[in-house]
Amino acid sequence: MATINVTDDNFQKEVLESPKPVLVDFWASWCAPCREVGPLLEEISNEMTDVITIAKHNIDSEPNQPVKYGVRGIPTMLLFKSGELKATKVGATTKSNIISWIKENI
Repeated sequence: MATINVTDDNFQKEVLESPKPVLVDFWASWCAPCREVGPLLEEISNEMTDVITIAKHNIDSEPNQPVKYGVRGIPTMLLFKSGELKATKVGATTKSNIISWIKENI
């Protein structure tokens, strides 16, 4: 399954009420590091589809959730499990770092 797009309107249903853990990538089209992380998350989404859902949240078109969760810089990845925020990772990093971070926190 590819990544899903989440909005302020469907965040509750798609992220907080999800039966499996969700990594939410807060990003913007003008952010170069976000564009680096995007394809990595797409690969992880395909490889770990049974384990986690990868969601993308555009901070420009959907500003409420980033404010709610204190997102200050992008890319910021938030990991939710059973409706709770479990971990935060800020900045671009490698695919292996993201996978390790996911496994440590779910």
